[in-house]
Amino acid sequence: MTLVYYFGAKRYMNKEYADELIRSLSSNTDIILESITDGVFTVDKNFNITSFNRAAEVITGFSRREAIGKQCRDIFRSNMCEKNCVLRQTMNERKPHISLSTIILNKIKCQISVSVSAAVLRDELGGMIGGVETFRDPAMIEQLKQELNNQYQFEGTVSKSPSMQEIFKIAPQVAKSGSTVLIEGETGTGKEVLARALHNSSPRKNYPFVAINCGALPDNLLESELFGYKAGAFTHAVKNKPGFFAVAGNGTILLDEIGDTSSVFQTKLLRVLEEKEFIPLGSSKPVKTNASVIAATNKNLSELVDNGTFRQDLFYRVNVIRLELPPLKKRKEDIPLLVDRFIARRNELDNRSIRGIDEEALHYLLNYDYPGNIRELENIIERAFILCQEDFIRLNHIYRNGQSHSSFGEEQTGHYETGTSNEAKTIRDAISRHCNNIPLTAKELGMHRSTLYRKLKKMKIDLPITNS
Repeated sequence: MTLVYYFGAKRYMNKEYADELIRSLSSNTDIILESITDGVFTVDKNFNITSFNRAAEVITGFSRREAIGKQCRDIFRSNMCEKNCVLRQTMNERKPHISLSTIILNKIKCQISVSVSAAVLRDELGGMIGGVETFRDPAMIEQLKQELNNQYQFEGTVSKSPSMQEIFKIAPQVAKSGSTVLIEGETGTGKEVLARALHNSSPRKNYPFVAINCGALPDNLLESELFGYKAGAFTHAVKNKPGFFAVAGNGTILLDEIGDTSSVFQTKLLRVLEEKEFIPLGSSKPVKTNASVIAATNKNLSELVDNGTFRQDLFYRVNVIRLELPPLKKRKEDIPLLVDRFIARRNELDNRSIRGIDEEALHYLLNYDYPGNIRELENIIERAFILCQEDFIRLNHIYRNGQSHSSFGEEQTGHYETGTSNEAKTIRDAISRHCNNIPLTAKELGMHRSTLYRKLKKMKIDLPITNS
């Protein structure tokens, strides 16, 4: 069963090698189809089933031997088979239909809710030879999604990027150690989120987590907020007030933007880290602290030390364990995960039921550089929720720099139509790298094959004609 055809193979290599490559691809395709959790079956033009993968057997209860050669409606038994057959519509209209909900009866006549997608099945020359339908049991997908979420998260922080996975590997040991941690990263990369995750994974999780932005306060106010003060320490100090170190107790205190503090304050903070004690304003008696300290900054502290604006001895005290968060533009594989999380969060907060984001809007998000990092992406999704009155967030609900747009890389001139835009060049290069293999090209570009075909047509980019 060959669903993937190596476009142009016979044009660029000898026939024997091309045939062997296509047989290899066919074998690999069978392996993939047997491994995925989506049910997949194919039909010929008369709607007789020609292939039936293992997941289809599990979901429907029918074996491959029972299914192949039968009419699909006799096996799939969906409530849309008679009047609204998605395969018939797909083959008549020559275009795919995606994520349609329906009910099927399995072999023992139990009803199962499934999500169905269908596409035209073509031969190596592009002619229609039938259709392919995929379907999934949402309960199974939800279980798989949960397993993936567990694999790619640490205490609510999600990521698939290799650099973040390295952090996740050592994070549990770091959290248990109680040592001072330095988190570096650009504004909006999630430094406080990671700090909270470390706290929640530590033995201190039942004690307070206290965060303070050190760069937002002048020295005297920052000192009183952190260390507290005694009544009479200054005008209007009519009663004792505990500082954040006292409030944190046996918990964790996050000193955010520590790189923006003055050398005078750095000297006082150094004493706290070295002696595990502080002196409230207006007092002469030191107070012990057992709080775990996490420092965070959007600056490079090593460079600040070299410039003489950050104390070297304090740097060594906070730099016991250093974790560096990459900017979002360097971990774009995380964007779908983050989008799903932000949509789920907004649905809960706003009592909405938006189901997700469509492929064109996601394609835009995958190709944006995010100067504001994760915080900017979250703001984009929040704004989309305000504008979206549909089931899915679409391109017109997304914005860049506060202005609406039509599509990533699509210029409002004739360049797009003639295939000379930057996006056209990107697509041409990707197609060339994959020897005209459309499925692999679409996967690299982060779009559905139907979207890629639509762009090729609009840009007037022709694939080489294959020789049979």
